[in-house]
Amino acid sequence: MSNDPPTAGTDDTVLPFRTIRSGVTGRLVRLGPAADTILARHDYPEPVSRALGEAAALTAMLGAGLKTDGRLILQTSTDGALRMLVVNFDQPGALRGYASFDAGDPQFASGAAAASQGALLGSGHLAMTIDPGGDMDRYQGIVALDREPLVAAAHAYFRQSEQLPTFMRLAVARHFAGGRWQWRAGGIMIQHVARAGGKPLAPGEKPEDRDARLDGEDDEAWTRVRLLTETVEDHELLDPLLTPERLLFRLYHEEGVRVLPALALSAECKCSRERIGAVLASFPAAELADMREADGAIAVTCEFCSRQYRFGAGELAG
Repeated sequence: MSNDPPTAGTDDTVLPFRTIRSGVTGRLVRLGPAADTILARHDYPEPVSRALGEAAALTAMLGAGLKTDGRLILQTSTDGALRMLVVNFDQPGALRGYASFDAGDPQFASGAAAASQGALLGSGHLAMTIDPGGDMDRYQGIVALDREPLVAAAHAYFRQSEQLPTFMRLAVARHFAGGRWQWRAGGIMIQHVARAGGKPLAPGEKPEDRDARLDGEDDEAWTRVRLLTETVEDHELLDPLLTPERLLFRLYHEEGVRVLPALALSAECKCSRERIGAVLASFPAAELADMREADGAIAVTCEFCSRQYRFGAGELAG
């Protein structure tokens, strides 16, 4: 990496990189206004906002690797107080998300001791869905969630579904800026991509006895880079004054690091009056009648952005 001054405009980006000495690939995400927009749209309890912020950072890092103009959907479904997290990433960098939770759960009560994220999530599963769009088939990978934080489930996902040695760290916090508290989120992930051919087989070992893509687990270079990455602290992932380039140099200056063009991110919802109206128009008249309020209108609130759409009594006659 050069010693040029760090670049400006480092919020709401995913910065891909590669360590030169060891050839480990990675991505660093920094969410400022995008995280604040997504989380401020909902008056969630702080633990829910933190979990959704982590999910947004994770989805942005993973979505940045899409090879098509499709969508990546991260979704948890569990039996805990925090029943569901949903984040969508649409190429080239649009994020939106929401959470579903039991507001009456004692863990969210004012003055209650802070519950761990794993306890809030409970048991269930984490699903990653890639929707390439058009006539192409969706791909979905699912991993169990068992009272563990989101990042632990993500590690398990890559080990089971992608079979790639992976390390991630996620961070979320509120910073005081512009006269108010604003949400920020960040994260870093590295992956060991096996070199062509992998390791030679040991005497008597058969190809089916192991997956060569996991050879990196015992690779000295991978271990070295993972240990360096583990030293990153939450405040470094979130600090708006510490550019992603400078943070990578701080972590990997002995390895050498090369950054690739950054991907810009934004908080964008795909909802519109036309889209919601088209969905409602597909319902039978009897179901529409059940949805109508006393004045005959139908009100719909988008779960992602909390925007409300109201259709008058004379609309959607069904």
